[in-house]
Amino acid sequence: MSSPYFFMAFLYLLMAVLTALDAALTSFTLLPWFNGLRWLRVHFITLGVLTQITFGLLPGLVAIRTGQARPKFRWDIWATLNTGMLVLLIGIPLVNRTLIFSGGTLIFIAVVLLGLQLYGMRVAPGASSTPPTDNEVDPRAGRKFYLMGLAYFLVGIIVGTGLWLGWVGALRIHTPIEVHIPANNWGLLSMVFAGLLVDLYPRFSGRQLAWPRSITPIFWLMTLGALGLVVGPWIASQYFIVPGLILHLVATIWLWLNFVQPAWKERCSWSPGMRHIALSYFWMLAPVLVAPLILLGVPGFPGAGIEQNAPQALIYGWVLQFGYAIVPFLFRRAFLPKEPAKLGGSTFSLVTVNLGGAFLWASIFVTSYTGILHGTAYALWTLSALPITAEIWGIVRDGLARLETSGAAPKQT
Repeated sequence: MSSPYFFMAFLYLLMAVLTALDAALTSFTLLPWFNGLRWLRVHFITLGVLTQITFGLLPGLVAIRTGQARPKFRWDIWATLNTGMLVLLIGIPLVNRTLIFSGGTLIFIAVVLLGLQLYGMRVAPGASSTPPTDNEVDPRAGRKFYLMGLAYFLVGIIVGTGLWLGWVGALRIHTPIEVHIPANNWGLLSMVFAGLLVDLYPRFSGRQLAWPRSITPIFWLMTLGALGLVVGPWIASQYFIVPGLILHLVATIWLWLNFVQPAWKERCSWSPGMRHIALSYFWMLAPVLVAPLILLGVPGFPGAGIEQNAPQALIYGWVLQFGYAIVPFLFRRAFLPKEPAKLGGSTFSLVTVNLGGAFLWASIFVTSYTGILHGTAYALWTLSALPITAEIWGIVRDGLARLETSGAAPKQT
């Protein structure tokens, strides 16, 4: 029973669309700028849509992969998470330290509870008596990615909350934002997305990953890469940042090739959802590829502009676009279980979401037209989300209608 999480994810998706529209209108100077909304735009997607999907999906998915009974819905985790998110999303624009601390603490507790639940879901006795073949992924592989991602999420929560509460000095963090963002992006999201691809790829593509035995080295490369990207800015040492970038880059490209290679010769028949996932990783790798230029202080390179705007392009181009494919797929499995589940997305959403990323990056370099390009990027992202929102709403509507029909009492004759 993951529907309560999925309903909340849908609500946060609506808010993400509205705040993207607000960003477009603000860039066009049609609306005034509001305090805290820059962070809320990101968190409606990360803490909102993706966190809800993660909490709703992972226990059931791990149970299926490890041969266990579907776990009972944990209302304590749901209530703790959503109360914390509501309090935090109120506290950020108000810059209210008490609300931010309370919300961050509740979310931290919810993550710990989910981690403990997943940690206790080991492979059931006898479920792994036959080891996986060379063409199969170990059923425990996805669970490792999820647990490591949640561990990085805890770090991101501590540092992110500390940004508002003055913990930076006590924790001896040299550049806290550069710690918070990698912990959540290269730690939590990268690891969870990798786990989802490992577990769900055969289900939505009908194929196996290209090199199933590569998943374990990918896990460790990604884990160590994220560690370097978190520790490096924490202690202001490029001896951690540079190796971390290299390891994470290698792991991500290796994972992407695992996804693309089996269907490369048939890419003309790829669905928009498959293209969404494949193209989303371009926007994830873009800031990684330009990071060395920022670290080296290349003259004339807009490092400050990239540091300010690249996270927005990362979230909308990578995270939201990945969600365009995966979220409708999960909604179909939850609300229309008797129908074949397929990835979400359309040609329109595919074109507009990627054009949005191109315009945002252009706004960084073409400074004389920053406002127009920036606003156009958010306008395109707003448009790209509309068909996805309509698709999800249609799935929910059809699922509820069928539930009502199946529950209706038969007519008396």
